[in-house]
Amino acid sequence: MGLWVNKEEQMSFIKYDLAKIVEEGHELKQITRIINFKPIALRFKEILKDLGRKGYGLKLGIKALFLQFYYDLSDRQLKKRLRYDLSFRWFCGLTIDDEVPDHSYFCRIRKRLGTERVGEIFRKIKKRAKKAEILRGVFSFVDSGQIKTKETIWEERDKVLKAEEETLNNKNVDKYSADKDARFGCKGKNKFWFGYKRHVSVDMGSGLIDKIAVTPANVTDQAGLKHVCPDGGMVFADKQYCCKQAQITLKFNGCHSGAILKNNMKNKNKDKDRWIAKMRAPFEMVFSKMSKRARYRGLAKVQMQAFWEAIVFNVRRLIVINSPPLFAGA
Repeated sequence: MGLWVNKEEQMSFIKYDLAKIVEEGHELKQITRIINFKPIALRFKEILKDLGRKGYGLKLGIKALFLQFYYDLSDRQLKKRLRYDLSFRWFCGLTIDDEVPDHSYFCRIRKRLGTERVGEIFRKIKKRAKKAEILRGVFSFVDSGQIKTKETIWEERDKVLKAEEETLNNKNVDKYSADKDARFGCKGKNKFWFGYKRHVSVDMGSGLIDKIAVTPANVTDQAGLKHVCPDGGMVFADKQYCCKQAQITLKFNGCHSGAILKNNMKNKNKDKDRWIAKMRAPFEMVFSKMSKRARYRGLAKVQMQAFWEAIVFNVRRLIVINSPPLFAGA
């Protein structure tokens, strides 16, 4: 007498090796070759409590948040990709049968990690890149870009604009805006936006982001330089950084100024400034790779967003330059 086995029951005994299913050239496999998330997760093991009903752990959470910013996903989109994308499951250490965390888990782990810990992850990867002599800091590119905040309703935005239209002094923002830290900024004479400003320093030798900081949009470029000024070397920058405040900051940090001079300055050298502009041009793409919209409200949370975007940018750059493993043996 034959033994009949239900097809679904028979399939449940098959074990799939996701490491073999995900092709060797996949970008997520290239990332794991360079970055080991285990020592990063161990560094913050004190926040492991209440991270999920199933005990998903911190390493899965950090990897999931990395994927969220790498592919620009919402919490619900991230959950969906983890459920159906085998490469996502493999990257996060899930088997094909494991239950996927609920979207609320990603919100909880963001709160648990906080801005400072995400910043530490960014600095840890950067430190390893320096140790491997990838990031050298001889020549640096400095600039800023806008981050526009989201307003809950159009009427709210219109109230803010009406209150500010005459002075743009940001005194009425707290009364009308849902984001109390956001401010009006201006680029040029008539390009206004409401939100924040991202200040970035890029190592020109490797193309890696060395420092990143977020300020309210009304903070000038030269005032924000103190947050991202490199520790020595030559700094290439635009006309916003040729003024006195920026020059003092550069000298204080032992940097040589490579800022383009304004047309009315005595020492203006057009040939030199054209050369500086040519040197800076390839690094302008840093801002094109980052979101111009704030995912969250509040300066601290937008800074966390900037850290994650910088981590993703640097990892992508490390893949392009074929970096050796940064956490070998860790």
